[in-house]
Parts: sequence; C-alpha cells; structure tokens
Amino acid sequence: MAEGGRLEAAVRGRLRGLRERWARGGRERERGGAVAGPGPGPGGAEAAEEVSALEALPLDVQLHIMSFLSPRDLCRLGSAGSYWRAAVRDPLLWRCLLRRDLPAWAAVDWKSLPDVEVFNQVFSEVSDNTLYDYMAVYKKSCPQSRRSLKSSRSRYGAVTSFLQSLVTQAEPRFAMFGPGLEELDDSLVQKMMTCPEILQVAGLPQRRIHGIGSGVSFQFNNNQKFNILTLYSTTSVERRKARTEQAVVVNKMFYQDNSTVRNQQVVHYSVIAQVKKVCEVVDGFIYVANAEAHEKHDREEELAHILAMIDPALGPRNRPLLVLSCISHVDVKRIPCVYMAHQLQLNLLHQPWMVQDTVAATLDGLLSGFEWLLEEADCKNTQ
Repeated sequence: MAEGGRLEAAVRGRLRGLRERWARGGRERERGGAVAGPGPGPGGAEAAEEVSALEALPLDVQLHIMSFLSPRDLCRLGSAGSYWRAAVRDPLLWRCLLRRDLPAWAAVDWKSLPDVEVFNQVFSEVSDNTLYDYMAVYKKSCPQSRRSLKSSRSRYGAVTSFLQSLVTQAEPRFAMFGPGLEELDDSLVQKMMTCPEILQVAGLPQRRIHGIGSGVSFQFNNNQKFNILTLYSTTSVERRKARTEQAVVVNKMFYQDNSTVRNQQVVHYSVIAQVKKVCEVVDGFIYVANAEAHEKHDREEELAHILAMIDPALGPRNRPLLVLSCISHVDVKRIPCVYMAHQLQLNLLHQPWMVQDTVAATLDGLLSGFEWLLEEADCKNTQ
C-alpha cells in the first residue's frame, strides 16, 4: 500500500502532462480530419472525436488500474494509441515496478544485475534526461527476458553438445564453500545426498587431493555428470560444538595475507595449501551464502573469502561462480537475491557469476543454478 501511494504521487503529475500533450495532438488531428476526412462514419471526424472509456477516466483511477497490470499488459496497453504509448513508458512508473518486483525474482546474474543507482537515483522533474530508462532496465533484469535470451541461442548447440558427448571428457569439478553450508538448520549437502528424485549421486568420494578428497559426483538430467568438492571451514566436531554453544568458530580455510594488505580498512586473505590444490584444478565455484534475513552477516569478509578462492593466480580468470542464496526452509524470511548480489559486491568480479535463491530443505532452485553453472563451464572449456 505504501509503495502504491508513492507510485501515485510520483506519476500523477507526469501522466497529467502526457494526457494534455496527447489531447492537444488529438484535437489537431481532429481539425485536420474535419477538413480532409471522408465525413461521418468509421475513419472520419466522428471517429477522431471518440475517446476510449479508460482514457476518459480520472487520472487517479487510470493510475490505480495501471498498478494492477503486469509489465506485459502495460506493453499491450501501450499499443492502444499515442497517449498510452507515452504513458506506459514513463520512467517513474517502471522504477516503481522494478522496485516492487525485484525482491520476488529468484535469480540474477552478471548480465542482468541492475545498478545500485536504480534504487538511489534522485529524480528531477526539470529534464527527462536525468532519468534512467527504467523500462529498459526492467526488461534486461526480469527472469522472462533471461529465459528468452537463453532460448534464442543457436540451434546447432544441441548438435555440438551431442558430438562433444561422443568424446570422453573428464567430469567438470566445482569447489563448494560458504557459511550457508554450516550455519543453516537444514543441511544442503545432506539433502543433496539423499534426494535421488531431484539430484542423483553418481559416485562417492575417493581420496585424490590430500586432506580434501575427490568430492561427490552427481548426475544432472540423467546424463551429464559433474563433481562437487565440499570445503568446510572447520571439522564436523567443531561445527556441532559451535552450534550447541552458539559460538563463533574461526574459518580454517583462510589466513590473513599481510603481504597484500593495502590499508587498515581492507583485509586480504589467502587459502591454505589443501584448498589451494582444489582451486587449481576445479572448473568453477559454488558459494553457499546464508540468506536468512534474521541473521547477522559480514558480507565484506565473505567477499574477501570469495576473492581468495577465485584468485587468478590459482587458475583461469573466467571460471564461473554460482552463489546459492540459501535459507533453511520456505518459512524463513530471505534476503532477495538481487540484494544479496549487491551486498556481496559481485559487480566487482571479472568472471561470469549468478545468484540463485535456494531452499536447503527442498532443494528449490538448486537445479536451475547447476544448469547455469554447467553451461558456463562448458562455454569456458570450448573457448
């Protein structure tokens, strides 16, 4: 209701100006039609005088109706005439729609993340040049556009994938880490291991990397296999004790790298030797973030840990990063994935990344994230 009130206050004046502008244009067309038109009847002067019932309504009523329309319906309304074509493109209207719908979107990536200015830009009624094209930002960011871009890829991709499947290739490997693996009431890893109807286990760990193991192999969509090496900050005994005592544990995967400290405000980390070996051989990374809104989070330190893992000195710069923005179960209030991307400052990264809302208890969203990760890893390997 509060957002609707702000929408009404922001757009009322602009809609009034648009209506007056197109009303003047309509009167001019009407005068031209009265002179040169074919006379009364369809297409004549009487038709020019007709005004749609919706356009004849008071501006407040128009605004109230428009607030119930979906973006697709607004675009359809814009095809009804010049007045509506201008009205539905109003930047303030689309800014409000963007702020309204962003929290409900379940995924955002490096190509679709709106700039933070979308939320902080100060509007000026003096010149339209100071306003963003929020309609374009919305179209770029919304999940429907991301799906349409994915479906528009060239058709020979399926043939290429089939031909590649004939060649024996190693399973892509991904390093999975992050506080969401250890802080949530429901274990994401345990659920992944015990839900064959969602994600099938294709191979159990074998010791290949000293101190870490080879990870677990999974089978995606009954054909593609991939390997996940799960990295914990502490031992299982230490994690259970910390949860029982509600204590803070020290992350043993990282150590502060004093040689790279640039100032006292920024802390840089490096990974321990065992984790370094993992980072050198994997094809991408999975960061499990704690997205539960009631918890306190140190996102700056989390970003420092991510940067330590994806350090270009440890492997190719373009390896993809999947962030699983995870909550324990559906009843927990979550931090929207767009806000998670900004909190983690993922726009600072130089490789493909995606944030996917995930629920540990049901694995909702997990397969969508894995699908993106496998596609990005495949693109990287074919370059």
